Amino acid sequence: MRRLLAMILISAVVALSPLAGSAQDRAALDAVAKAMGADTVKSIQYSGSGVNFQVGQNYTPDLPWPRFVVKSYTRTVSYETAAIRDQLVRTLGENPQRGGGAGGLAPGAEQRQEFVARGDFSWNVAGDTAAPAPGALLDRQLQLWTTPHGVIKMASASGATVRSNTIKFTLPGRFAVLAMVDGQNLIEKIEAVVPNAVLGDMLVEIRYSEYKDFGGVKFPMKIRQTIGGHPALDLTVTDVQPNIAVNVTIPDAILNAANPYAKVTSQNVAEGVWYLTGGTHHSVVIEMKDHLIVVESPLSDDRAAAVLAEVKKLSSKPIKYVIASHHHFDHTGGLRAVAAEGVTIIAHDANKAFLEKALAAPSVVNPDRLAKSGKKGTVEGAGARRTLTDGTRTVDLHQITDNIHHGGIVMVHLPKEKLLVEADVYTPPAPNAPPATTVNPTWVSLADNIKRLNLAVDQLLPLHGRMVPLADLHKAVGHAH
Repeated sequence: MRRLLAMILISAVVALSPLAGSAQDRAALDAVAKAMGADTVKSIQYSGSGVNFQVGQNYTPDLPWPRFVVKSYTRTVSYETAAIRDQLVRTLGENPQRGGGAGGLAPGAEQRQEFVARGDFSWNVAGDTAAPAPGALLDRQLQLWTTPHGVIKMASASGATVRSNTIKFTLPGRFAVLAMVDGQNLIEKIEAVVPNAVLGDMLVEIRYSEYKDFGGVKFPMKIRQTIGGHPALDLTVTDVQPNIAVNVTIPDAILNAANPYAKVTSQNVAEGVWYLTGGTHHSVVIEMKDHLIVVESPLSDDRAAAVLAEVKKLSSKPIKYVIASHHHFDHTGGLRAVAAEGVTIIAHDANKAFLEKALAAPSVVNPDRLAKSGKKGTVEGAGARRTLTDGTRTVDLHQITDNIHHGGIVMVHLPKEKLLVEADVYTPPAPNAPPATTVNPTWVSLADNIKRLNLAVDQLLPLHGRMVPLADLHKAVGHAH
């Protein structure tokens, strides 16, 4: 499949014409559209239940994505307005749940999610609040145009080529798709490549089976999907409504929102140490005698570029290292961009091989900064502890052991400054938030690791949330201090 998709990328991205395909291609597509009832479908809504998996959040890089039980799942699609809305209710798939993506969800509790895209806007909805999600746009557009009828419509619009039982097309800079048709002219399998901030060209595979007829519209009752080689969705469909009224309106807050990756605010927290915030994911800059160390380059090329620009304002010294706290995709999405600058990545040994492979991956569909630079990323490992020093300042990396979030996550300690940088294991609640009814086990893990290592800490610099005194963590977990 990888060789096949590589051929798709080379031929489709470079050579595909925007003109319509040949008459033979058109006739073959028309036959599939007729069998599926696609010509009559302007919108569709389907619902079901099953399991899904949190992409890029596995406990260690060699394990599957974390599994969740999806109690209800509804996808609504408008092909006329290029809109998609996913609404889910899910619970933890294991107890304890290892890995990320649960957002502090307690065993037995329900997590409600709503993911939306229309045109070139993508956002998430929580309660009555819509938050921009630009990093999810390409995946949601891919999901829209690889629905069973969407793939036919986009193939027709983009001048697809049809050979035997395959349909091939690309949206330049967005994704390349190979759809396979069964003996009844029904879409049975899709192999696609979409740009990903961590994996470069990421493989997505979707299988459709057990078709039923809904007033002349054929739709599968089983949908299985893998992303990046791991299971991502296994859905049993129980209800299908073709041509349902769809109203996906882009909220004003989304239309007028600034790029959430672009804002970087720096706070000097100690001599030569800056806390870089301004979005959902933070970084820390540490000045050494002749170079800089940056802790975390998260999210995307765009966020990395904004962080790099801010770093250059703070110091003229070159960045020698970027420390990656762990391999979860939201925390490593900017590593390819810093590797393009010749910066060496330091990560726990559990993540080293994965990050080396990720930095070596091709990025052809929409070449990123690393692909354009022609450079190769360098990753150095760290075990339970690694120390970086220039003779004056010491920077210690420590593995956070016995936590359920990640098997190879590191925190960064500055002993002289009594500062501790950590990601995901403790995100301080808002100052006015009510006390938690249960103690988060990862909070306890962090407090226990600080005690185990006898670290001198006054302030925590979480890579989500806000800077707080260590006393806040002790209070949250009920420890005396």
